[in-house]
Amino acid sequence: QVQLVESGGDSVQAGGSLRLSCVVSGDTYSRNYMAWFRQAPGKEREGVARIYSRSAVTFYADSVKGRFTISQDNAKNTLYLQMSTLRPEDTAMYYCAAAATNYGFSAPNYPYWGQGTQVTVSS
Repeated sequence: QVQLVESGGDSVQAGGSLRLSCVVSGDTYSRNYMAWFRQAPGKEREGVARIYSRSAVTFYADSVKGRFTISQDNAKNTLYLQMSTLRPEDTAMYYCAAAATNYGFSAPNYPYWGQGTQVTVSS
């Protein structure tokens, strides 16, 4: 079992920055692969960034590449998403997710999810 608790969501102006945090606990193997997803109202959940915990190799969706950075602090058991140059289209509920296997950005395959944190970007 893995438990995930996100925080850091807020309302910001376009062009601003936010850092989301996800405190992780539970079985280490089951969280080999960590990811951030987001879901806007009326849209499907989409992958934003992911990281292989053992090597810190990262991967980003094209829509956020160069603006968002995923990172981890193993001493604090925390996953981060640094978001810069935010746009109104980044407005969504952001979730962190964990899995033992590399499922890419296939949300239905991730067994562990946090409750989400809301990010709202105004123009």
